[in-house]
Amino acid sequence: MDRQHLEKQHSHITAERTSSTMSQSPRISSHILESMKDVSCGKAPQTAAHRDKPMHPTTIFLCKSKSSQAALVPQEQKVFLEKAYNAAICFKMLRDLNGSDPVRLKYIVKKIKNMAHKAPNLVLEAIHDYFVDSPKISDRHRFRLLHVLEAVIEAIDSLEGSWEETFMQLALENMTKSTELEDAYQDAASNVLVAICRHSWRAVAQHLETEVLTGVFPHRSFLYVMGTLTSKQELFNQEEKTGWEEQLTKIAAQSAQFLSVDVWSKELLWALTKPDRTHQEQPPEKAFLFVFYGLVLQAEENSTTVRTHLRTLLGTSHQWPKQREGLALTMGLTAVRHLDHVWAVLEQFGRSTPIKWSLHSFSPKGRTSEDLQWKWASSTILLAYGQMAAKAKSHILPWVDNILSRMVFFFRYSSWDETLKQSFLTSILMLVGAVSRNRGAHSYEFFQIGELLECLVVLMEKEPTDALCTSTRQQTIHIISSLCKLRPPLDVEKKSRLLSVCLRSVLALPLLDVLEKHTCLFLEPPNVQTLYQQTSEALDQMLQTFIMQNPTADELQFLLSHLHVWLASEKAHERQRAVNSCVGLLKFLSDNLYLDPKEDLKRIGQLMGMLGILCQDPDKYTQHRSLEALGHVYQLIMRHRAESSQVPELVPQQLSQASKDGALLWSSGDQKASLPTPQEVVFPKDPVFQLGSHQVIKEVSKHLTLAELTDLVSTAVEGLGSSSPFRVQAATNMLLAVIQEHGAKLETAANLGRAIHLQLSSVRIPQARRDALHTITLLARNHAPELVAAFLDFSMPMDSRTFQLWRALGAEQHVSRLVLATLLAWLQERPLPVGTSRSGPPPQDRTCRHSLAAMNTLHKLQYAQEFKRTVLEAYPQLLLALLSQVHYVLELHLPTEPQPDPGRTGSVTPLLPCSISLGALKSLLSTTGHWRDFAHLELQGAWDLFTTMDTYPQGVGLLARAMVQSPCGQIKAVALRLLPSLQSSEQRERKVAILILNEFLYSPTLLEVLSEQDALSVLAQSLRDPSPEVQVLSLQGLRNILFHPEKGRLLRGQLPPFLSGFFQNSEPVVVRVMGAVSDVLHRLGAHGAGAQSLAVAINARAFFDDERDGIRAASMALFGDLVAAMAGKEPSSLRTQVHQSMVPLLLHLKDPCPAVVTQAKFAFYRCSMLLRWRLPHTLFCTLAWEKGLCARHFLWSSLMTQSQEEFSIHLSQALSYLHSHHHHIKTWAALFIGYTGCFHTQATSQTVTDSDLKLLFCTFENLRKDLEPGIRESATRLSGFFQELAARRK
Repeated sequence: MDRQHLEKQHSHITAERTSSTMSQSPRISSHILESMKDVSCGKAPQTAAHRDKPMHPTTIFLCKSKSSQAALVPQEQKVFLEKAYNAAICFKMLRDLNGSDPVRLKYIVKKIKNMAHKAPNLVLEAIHDYFVDSPKISDRHRFRLLHVLEAVIEAIDSLEGSWEETFMQLALENMTKSTELEDAYQDAASNVLVAICRHSWRAVAQHLETEVLTGVFPHRSFLYVMGTLTSKQELFNQEEKTGWEEQLTKIAAQSAQFLSVDVWSKELLWALTKPDRTHQEQPPEKAFLFVFYGLVLQAEENSTTVRTHLRTLLGTSHQWPKQREGLALTMGLTAVRHLDHVWAVLEQFGRSTPIKWSLHSFSPKGRTSEDLQWKWASSTILLAYGQMAAKAKSHILPWVDNILSRMVFFFRYSSWDETLKQSFLTSILMLVGAVSRNRGAHSYEFFQIGELLECLVVLMEKEPTDALCTSTRQQTIHIISSLCKLRPPLDVEKKSRLLSVCLRSVLALPLLDVLEKHTCLFLEPPNVQTLYQQTSEALDQMLQTFIMQNPTADELQFLLSHLHVWLASEKAHERQRAVNSCVGLLKFLSDNLYLDPKEDLKRIGQLMGMLGILCQDPDKYTQHRSLEALGHVYQLIMRHRAESSQVPELVPQQLSQASKDGALLWSSGDQKASLPTPQEVVFPKDPVFQLGSHQVIKEVSKHLTLAELTDLVSTAVEGLGSSSPFRVQAATNMLLAVIQEHGAKLETAANLGRAIHLQLSSVRIPQARRDALHTITLLARNHAPELVAAFLDFSMPMDSRTFQLWRALGAEQHVSRLVLATLLAWLQERPLPVGTSRSGPPPQDRTCRHSLAAMNTLHKLQYAQEFKRTVLEAYPQLLLALLSQVHYVLELHLPTEPQPDPGRTGSVTPLLPCSISLGALKSLLSTTGHWRDFAHLELQGAWDLFTTMDTYPQGVGLLARAMVQSPCGQIKAVALRLLPSLQSSEQRERKVAILILNEFLYSPTLLEVLSEQDALSVLAQSLRDPSPEVQVLSLQGLRNILFHPEKGRLLRGQLPPFLSGFFQNSEPVVVRVMGAVSDVLHRLGAHGAGAQSLAVAINARAFFDDERDGIRAASMALFGDLVAAMAGKEPSSLRTQVHQSMVPLLLHLKDPCPAVVTQAKFAFYRCSMLLRWRLPHTLFCTLAWEKGLCARHFLWSSLMTQSQEEFSIHLSQALSYLHSHHHHIKTWAALFIGYTGCFHTQATSQTVTDSDLKLLFCTFENLRKDLEPGIRESATRLSGFFQELAARRK
């Protein structure tokens, strides 16, 4: 009962409300907000004020389930009640449109549109009745109602014919009505007519045609409607759009008659030139009027009328952008039928005084409004040319070059600003678009394209390098892409410049964050990220266009070569962008098989190298994209090779399917069958994209040709010179990986070695340097001779990095042997250049320079640990080769002193070949353990004998003699090498061999190699040598005592007369006699002097202290020769003589005569070797190079510790030298005695007499005044010591 009561009560209240509402406003009309923006869409009011208001029931429809009582009412009555209820709601909302709350108004409009979807006729009837029954409502309320009516008509699916006619009439009545709202009210009414067009455009078009063709210039509202219908593409489908365009063309053609009506023409011109409310937007009626004017002029038959109207139109203001665009559009539409006349008018206008003034004499100061009218006229002309091309279509092709020439002219000579730039780009886009859409374009050659491209390059170069605010770059790149499709094709130089400028303009832009900061002050800042993305896509499209126009491997290399610059950039974001472009191009080529399969992919290895390095970029995104690019390279290579070889497993999936008759759709048997388009080729996803960079490079390199591998390796080597640490390390890693896999088959190892040498100085990372050098080690396994020849080019002189390369070359023992053998082969290539002179520069012949470089290299490598063992193994060959090389250098007559070089700066003087050849020989002896042989020549000062051709044989003989006397362990090995050398075609080698053989005849070891008879045969054969010098040397060898044992007795018999000759008064005679005795001792060889050796020793020692320098030197030399000749078989009496000679020889190291000092050193060394002193090498070094008190102390300590039994003799000899006339000898004798006294005090006290002490005191007093501080200090200390010794003795 309670529920039925409540329902009855609710029904009663609702009926009352409905009745009340209908009585208050029997005719409710609609209204809208004050602008279309307010009408768009809105939510129901949510504010507290609206929540507090009682909700009116008009916001909902009556539902059948609302009341159980409604179910009892008959169906007709219920439908009536629902309709009445909804009508009441609609009337209430239409009335409320007169309110002022914008939020509430939006809500009402939304509800009315929702109601129109469910009950369109009810809403339309309500709006119509509201207009009819409320004629006195305000204009603003009526304005809103018109907007609501427009929205309702647009919202409903169909409009009944009765309502169509009714509301069309309502719109026509209000379109021309003048109100306080001015054009806004008329536009609202016009929009109703536009909304009706969605349902029946032909009826509206008929009304519009009637109004336009009255002969009176139509009201702006009709133009507004026509402009809206023309500009809004969504109003019509394609068929309706075509119909409307035909109708509009018909109307324009019929309006051409009014061009001659003065009033109509003036109103038309006034409407076109009337200032707009805002200069950024143009009202639809004015925009349409430019189109309509163009169509009318297009239909006009009278050319004079056309030209007159066009000239008049161009004479209006060109100040505002929309005005210029409209003028250009009119010109373009007119050109469809009057191309000649439009061209003539534009040419005349372009040569008019205002245009010339604006081009050449524009000044920004003192500008008037009349000046501004013409400032951008050239922009209008450019747009007009573009519209001409766009509208004239196929008729434009013969005019393209003329139009382009005028565009280029105005671009170059107009005042440069953003307006001109945009107009130029817009016009070019229209022109290029028109030409590209024309099928006959490819039959034309456009000779102005080159000039136009130059303008585009200038435009790109003028773009700010630190900002991206417009689409200028994007538009320019699109234009370039389109132009490159036309004929004639661009030459390489122009294309290269275009590509370089475009890449720099896009890739060199700052980071996007920086670009966005440049737009922070803009009122409407552009979306920089989107703008850059579009520009980047345009750049990628241009690259793809280039390759599509010329699908060759050369073109691909051309494009990649320009990208390489950016892939190697020092800036991370530039590398990232370049990699993106590279990925796009490679993916495009990988997915679309444009390239000719018959062509090799040139320089693809270089690209792999660049990408391989970038796979280790610090930027993770660049790493990922570079790896992806490598995957596309792999796919491109495989698919390209599959195309050329048609390998079954690499054939695309669709093409591998057999046709019904069992034949392949694409087979080599049917050459006439058309190849599939690129889009038809589908390959399975390659697992290479899942590999790491190292594995990808390893995998891809397996499929590279030799030339491509070479490019890959060369690129990696170039990366060594980068200033980026990651690039250097990545390059070395890649280089190592490739050489390990493919080093054996590389054919350019020499060039690779040279390149690594050039880059090595730039490598600062220790690990990278080690890896680069290890690459040389790997290459040397298969290319050692080529690398040796290459390295010789820069090994004279040799710097530290070159030395490192040589060490790496011989890091493996078996390779070091090959390297050394190759160097010896080059060393033996010894051509004699024609015209060599003693004072001339070094020879320039490459072979000669290589021989000298090999000599220098061998010199340096003797100190390298990697070659120690190899050099030791090859000692015999090296010894003979270097001796021959010294002779060869002497033959070249090279300068013996450094020549002044004006171009050389600094104090470093390069070593001369003569010094290097001798240095190599010295180092061979010293570094291979043959220091005794070296000591023989060093202590004699015999190295100078190798510096002249005259003394060269004597030097070689002394070296061979030293080997025999040492004795040297390599005599047998060297002797084995002598026989081939004696058969050499080179005289110098035969000469060296015979010189050494003559000395080796004195060694018993020779007989282990050659029997006496064989040696005799070899010497006899050498008598027939072509060289007289070799013949003479052979004769000398034949005189050897080995072949004439009886000569021993004869030679020993000559010794006594020679010994008596020592006492001649003539110094030269005595010197020569002593020399003869030395020669006899040498000739006796192993036979020796026998018992006469003691007499020779005594007589020689007797002249150690002779006043004559030559005799002192000769006697010491003779004594040394005697010691050497008797070594191993000396009698005890001779050893006594040796002991007694040590102090005199030691003290004569301070002899004033240099020759005496030299012979004293050598004799002292020989005696020490005979006595088998310890530390012989140290003793030699001290004698050869050490000076000062430390050297004297070492020699004294060696003498005293290893000859203690002769202590008293040594001390007595030293005391006798205190009476010497030579200050230095006396000084050293005193110091010797002082050292002896300090360390052997008791023995010294027993030996020294009082007179000796007095002499010592006197000597030390004098030495305390010596110039040398060390001597003064020692003299002071020793003087005190002997004073204490004298006091003790007393």
